[in-house]
Amino acid sequence: MRPVFAVRQVSHEGLGTIADALRRCDVPYTIVDAFGENLPVFEPRQVSGLVVMGGPMNVDETDRYPFLAAEVDWLQRAIDSRLPVLGVCLGAQLLAKALGSRVYPNRVKEIGWYEVELLPETATDPLFCDAPSRPTIFHWHGDTFDLPAGSVQLARSPQCENQAFRHGKSAYGLQFHMEVTSQIIDSWLRESGNCGELAELNYIDPDAIRRQTPQKLPTMESLGGKVFDRFAQMCRNCT
Repeated sequence: MRPVFAVRQVSHEGLGTIADALRRCDVPYTIVDAFGENLPVFEPRQVSGLVVMGGPMNVDETDRYPFLAAEVDWLQRAIDSRLPVLGVCLGAQLLAKALGSRVYPNRVKEIGWYEVELLPETATDPLFCDAPSRPTIFHWHGDTFDLPAGSVQLARSPQCENQAFRHGKSAYGLQFHMEVTSQIIDSWLRESGNCGELAELNYIDPDAIRRQTPQKLPTMESLGGKVFDRFAQMCRNCT
């Protein structure tokens, strides 16, 4: 079958448990490193889905990161072709931009474990049906976006109004990081420690995040496994 294209913005933000789901469902995937050489030509008919991961850049930093403009084009073409699409964090923001929405700084940087509210629309959603109404999920973002016109809002939180949305039948934007593992969380905390992003945020306690992870992660992994398996099956069924 045709592979899923999965775009990484930076080397340390990989697919996590999304890759596990693709493997479980026997869906081949190709990692495309946007930070490497120029992005390859994107032919929607040659892939079964598109995954766009997170990164520290802003969607409008195209002078510094020219590949962001190419990714917006990829997302627009994938949507036009009705391919399954999954945008995570920056990927969700790029998806929102591809759909004509504004992306801008959130009122607070949201880093760590936070509860989100899944809206009634998730009851019939192909990915989120049967999900608990208020799951606790891992977050790491500073920007947010307006809900794209014609999209269905799926989740929100007090810290960030637009946490997840669906456009059409198969394009999803997730502001949160349901794909992370304990190893990924630990590596992000190390890389953003004393001299990084967390050093400037006195309201974020990395040690508290580490203590919470063994308690919070298993429940999120269970939910993420269901959601990502359903997305993988969506890609598998794409014709």
